[in-house]
Amino acid sequence: MIEDEKIVELFFERSEQAIQELGNKYGKVCRKLSYNIVNNMQDAEECVNDAYLGAWNAIPPEKPDPLLTYLCKIVRNISLKMYYRKEAARRNSMYAIAMEEIEACLAAPNTVETEFEARELARVIESFLDTLTAENRVIFMRRYWFSDSCKDIAKLVGLTEKNISVRLTRIRRKMKKYLSRRRCLYELKEVYRSYEQNRQQVCRRSAFLQRNPFGEKKL
Repeated sequence: MIEDEKIVELFFERSEQAIQELGNKYGKVCRKLSYNIVNNMQDAEECVNDAYLGAWNAIPPEKPDPLLTYLCKIVRNISLKMYYRKEAARRNSMYAIAMEEIEACLAAPNTVETEFEARELARVIESFLDTLTAENRVIFMRRYWFSDSCKDIAKLVGLTEKNISVRLTRIRRKMKKYLSRRRCLYELKEVYRSYEQNRQQVCRRSAFLQRNPFGEKKL
């Protein structure tokens, strides 16, 4: 198989061989990623083909590096869109199962956590991943980003399926505590920001009254 740099060059040359080489090198990975989300091979094939078209339209001007990460992101986004369209009729995909596992760690609706914006949550989860060992980080990403089964992850890292299940439980428990601490810090920041805003308003009002003790406007 040719190197990623050569595949990208083919895209820049607008050679249709780029799609063929992309499929030869990463087609299996992309189909598995999509299938884990949509739970239907025909739908997965459609998502992957749409992802190839998306890559064709984006390269150039984009010059992705690493190429696989870039392609998987496109595949995942397209697959999720299809999944949400068909969610009412299908709740047994690996993606749905993996999301049910991790939902308990995330914010509950109608609470202060709803203020914990998506971008901030993503940043905090990234910082949490930095606290994990390299192996546990791989296990987490394979389960909750690629939606791999515990059986597949076990084969990948050389552990038993039971060990993977235990590791994931511990990681989720650790992440829940980590997010809880960060939410507390977020709440404190919000309280302090509210206090600062009120204090500044009081100071401005006090300064105004000192200049105009009867609240009279200067002519």
